Amino acid sequence: MPTPRSLFRPSARLAPLALAALCLGGTARAQSLQELYEAARSYDATYLAARAQSEAAEYQAAQTYALQRPSVGLTASANRNIDETPYSPSTTRTSSTTTPVTVSAQQSLFNRPNSLTIDQADKTVEVAKSQLQAAEQDLIVRLSQTYFDVLAAADTLATVQANKKAISEQLASAKRNFEVGTATITDTREAQASYDLVVAQELAADNDLHVKQLALEQLVGRTGIKPWTLAQPVALPPLLPADLNTWLGTAEDRSPSIAQARLALDIAKLETEKARAGHLPTVALTGSYTKGHVDIDTDPSAHLSGSNTNKAIGVTLSLPLFSGFATQNRIQETLKLEDKATNDLEGARRSIAQSTRSAFLGVQSGLAQVKAYEAAEASNKLSLEATQLGYKVGVRVNLDVLTAQTQLFNTEQQLSKARYDVIMGDLKLRQVTGQLNESDIQRVNGLLAR
Repeated sequence: MPTPRSLFRPSARLAPLALAALCLGGTARAQSLQELYEAARSYDATYLAARAQSEAAEYQAAQTYALQRPSVGLTASANRNIDETPYSPSTTRTSSTTTPVTVSAQQSLFNRPNSLTIDQADKTVEVAKSQLQAAEQDLIVRLSQTYFDVLAAADTLATVQANKKAISEQLASAKRNFEVGTATITDTREAQASYDLVVAQELAADNDLHVKQLALEQLVGRTGIKPWTLAQPVALPPLLPADLNTWLGTAEDRSPSIAQARLALDIAKLETEKARAGHLPTVALTGSYTKGHVDIDTDPSAHLSGSNTNKAIGVTLSLPLFSGFATQNRIQETLKLEDKATNDLEGARRSIAQSTRSAFLGVQSGLAQVKAYEAAEASNKLSLEATQLGYKVGVRVNLDVLTAQTQLFNTEQQLSKARYDVIMGDLKLRQVTGQLNESDIQRVNGLLAR
């Protein structure tokens, strides 16, 4: 009969067991969350696409600045013209060759729609930067979630394996007791049934761990990853600030979703102003310089040849008078789109506020659950010791011990999962409020065992 201590597994031993479970698939090197984040930034296709989109937006905006700059063009041609005029008493035939080269330039002096287009392009760059910020935050959350999914799966496998070991010891004990006549066949069969069940659970847990590892490897582009586990003893920091209104205020100011909706409204207002500018005149400065050569042959015999030069400069004023009510209807269209953008902004604010409240309450509830599981873990340890002692003196049966062991192992697993959920809840709260950044990765890294 194993001693009570041989069947007892403290919670602090879960991390080493989880590490061992992670190493089952072969040689692996321990890697921190910070190290994997740096790898993911240069590998994850979703993030790289967002970064490329942001960079493209800057070049797209730079194109609009050409509307305020002069444009210069060069035109060259060669023309041969033959003219025959028959009349009595003779026929006149004239041929000419011209080779003009013209350089023309134009500079806009006043064009309100073009100025507003440039302002819209600047807003579009801000939108792209906000989208890139959201993509960076999404990468942090996705990586952290996948990272802790691996740890949770490893904890589950370690728990099942520890439970399997304890059940196998109980099964061996039940068989010995039955052989010496101090226990019934019922104890043996109950232990055997529990052992068969835990073998199936081990297979499922092992497969789940491999799936979670593959997901992490795909995200960072590396193989043989062994994530750091939580440092023991685990000490989760409190949620700061502890006031919900502070988080709501931060979300209003820093949330990428709200920022993008606000910028979309600004762009819509500029579009309305641009539509109204359709009634305004445009003024442009134009100039050209032409240099050419002319050869003229006339029958009867005559030949003229020489160069010609033409210089021109002027100011062009264009004023729309009537466009079939297109401008008026365009204004009405943009006003409705402005209303839509206003409602989209309000919807984003409401959604972010609701998400902030849910995330804040989720973290607070998670911290309370961690404390409850820690208390349950301590109680289950005492319960297991008492049950094992009762089994030794004959007042408890083998099934009671198996049940107490399973309950302790499950509580420890749930405690670990609750801690991971609190860490992820904190990251998601910071994501929804727009303040998640690389420093949070470093902060979480400080909770891991090196």
